[in-house]
Amino acid sequence: MTRLNYHATRFMTSAPTLATCPPDAGHEVAFAGRSNAGKSSAINALTQQKALARTSKTPGRTQLINFFSVGDDTQCRLVDLPGYGFAKVPEKVKLEWQRHLAAYLQRRESLQGLVLLMDVRHPLTEFDEMMLGWADEQDMPVHILLTKADKLKPGAAKNSLLQVRRRLREWEDLVSVQLFSALKKQGLDEARSRLDAWLSPSAAEPLE
Repeated sequence: MTRLNYHATRFMTSAPTLATCPPDAGHEVAFAGRSNAGKSSAINALTQQKALARTSKTPGRTQLINFFSVGDDTQCRLVDLPGYGFAKVPEKVKLEWQRHLAAYLQRRESLQGLVLLMDVRHPLTEFDEMMLGWADEQDMPVHILLTKADKLKPGAAKNSLLQVRRRLREWEDLVSVQLFSALKKQGLDEARSRLDAWLSPSAAEPLE
């Protein structure tokens, strides 16, 4: 399995809809999560960059599908999906985000896997369940990052991990789970190994 240089990740483009996304070729992994789940911080930590993905004190600012190339290879991409569920925006806008998210997850053939971020203190929200449902429909593998693990004592964090694994037992062939802390750099190697498996040239052909 190829070890990719995530530190060389660069911003490519932002797209408001599926139709304006880059060509659907190569391999990509998408990051999704509620707006307060620490998604941007996780992407920055995984790529060892401070501001590759924007972080904001006002959750929900990311309303576009953001594409990043891993190094100079535009056929190998990380995708930052719009945060959802916490932003103070009109309901009509939230429904529009949901529609574009669904279209991306259901029709993007280069998508190899989904990284779903959940706050370790509040996992498996309604949004998380919705994302898992979409992934299940598409037979799409999901790797869950239980973020902000530093906010809990080790025993409590591990207990949360075990509870999530127990609740997702029916999906264990598609879903994997780990603890993660962008602040403490916890779980970076495990998460990068999952990305390597999905993004390496030897990865399986894009899912139908």
